[in-house]
Amino acid sequence: MREFNFTVTDSLGLHARPAGIIVKESGKYSSKINVIHNGKIADAKRIFSVMGLMAQHGDTVTVRIQGEDEEKASERIEKVFQTYL
Repeated sequence: MREFNFTVTDSLGLHARPAGIIVKESGKYSSKINVIHNGKIADAKRIFSVMGLMAQHGDTVTVRIQGEDEEKASERIEKVFQTYL
């Protein structure tokens, strides 16, 4: 299992555009990818699940990745978070 924390820097928080990019990128991997915020766990392959976290600017989320391609998925998903959030 791979895991990283990320603090949202986008002034709009985790809104539709970055959520869509996260979902699109997550769908490329067979690993289970979850985003966790304030005790809620979202499936990173489902946009309404990710947006339902309602993470705001300055909030920290945890991304947990588990599966056969977790190393590659973790590297790429972390880069997506850094680029779009």
